[in-house]
Amino acid sequence: MVASTMSDEASEIVRLRAELAAAQARATAAEAELAQAQAVLSTSEAMIANLKLEIAKLRREQYGQRSERRARLIEQLELQLEELETAATEDAIAAEAKTKVHAFDRRKPVRKPFPEHLPRERVVVEAPTGCACCGSGRIVKMGEDITETLEVVPRQWKVIQTVREKFTCRDCEKISQPPAPFHAIPRGWAGPSLIAMVAFEKFGQHQPLNRLAERFAREGVDLSLSTLADLVGHATVALEPLHGLIAQHVRAADRLHGDDTTVPLLARGGARTARLWTYVRDDRPFAGGAPPATLFFFSPDREKTHPNTHLAGWKGILQADAYGGYNDLYRADRAPGPVSSALCWAHARRKFFELADIAGNIRKGKQAQEISPVALEAVTRIDALFDIERGINGLPAEVRLEARQRLSRPLVDDLHAWLVTERARM
Repeated sequence: MVASTMSDEASEIVRLRAELAAAQARATAAEAELAQAQAVLSTSEAMIANLKLEIAKLRREQYGQRSERRARLIEQLELQLEELETAATEDAIAAEAKTKVHAFDRRKPVRKPFPEHLPRERVVVEAPTGCACCGSGRIVKMGEDITETLEVVPRQWKVIQTVREKFTCRDCEKISQPPAPFHAIPRGWAGPSLIAMVAFEKFGQHQPLNRLAERFAREGVDLSLSTLADLVGHATVALEPLHGLIAQHVRAADRLHGDDTTVPLLARGGARTARLWTYVRDDRPFAGGAPPATLFFFSPDREKTHPNTHLAGWKGILQADAYGGYNDLYRADRAPGPVSSALCWAHARRKFFELADIAGNIRKGKQAQEISPVALEAVTRIDALFDIERGINGLPAEVRLEARQRLSRPLVDDLHAWLVTERARM
């Protein structure tokens, strides 16, 4: 009887494991199909945007180029196409990573041959000294494969030809050849410096890709907008692991400094105000040895959902301003626990400084006597706290605590009493 019960339990376990494996297989297949559908959708959107751009250019050629409205429309369409092409490349790479569905072939921009006037630099891979199959030294060259990579040197373009010579064995007729060179992007034709420059021009210099393509054309290299957007998409995917490592390092800190700032976002109809979120890990003032790092996030708005997402799963001390979007992080029922709020003296000082900035007011044409004496006094009092902090930066926590209790606390108490008195007079 006992043996029969144990056999039934074993059969039930085997059945449940089989059902679990089947469910996981279905989930993986569904995820792969979803990724492929997203890649098809983003590619279709990019193709539609490209067709709209071509129609606008044809209308400009037909009806003349003097219309400012048509010129602005073309520029906006080019910006939209740039973003869609980049997103299409990212989605296509994600779809290719899912091996459970058939390969997805998206429309690739047609690349023209590299210009003949560009200098060629031959980099010959070291030839084998023996047969890779049998080790015989009786090998002779039978040809070579050349991989051309477009690379850029400041103010100079060149094409690097990586030559992989082929050798055949006189004894076993086996062909020997070095492996293909490494590319920053799979099957890539662009060198790493070129990819880095395009990404920096777009994100670091805020240079639209259509203007970058025009500049390259003036330098004798014809790279279309779609081709450059494709490079940016590949670079985004290639750099994602690095961003993940930075995020992991920053979120491993016990304390973070958080802030956000406005950035202009080009959009149809004009620029919009977007947000750049910054989270800084710097343990040096607290006698920590971890290297400092900064983590950036972008969002089109300032919704409170963004800091909740950025710091999901993190617990520690957050030094930031009094923005209400951080409040959910401080809730007692938050998982894995509430974040401790440390408000920022620099933010508290900022508005006082704007009223007491003598040099700034003079630049604006105001008289020096228009400086607010109350604001100037507030800045002076807060600066005294900063002087104390500079003297104790990097010291052990107990030393800093003792100095703040002995030196800073009386100043803060006096500042509070003074502010209350001044407010009553206003």
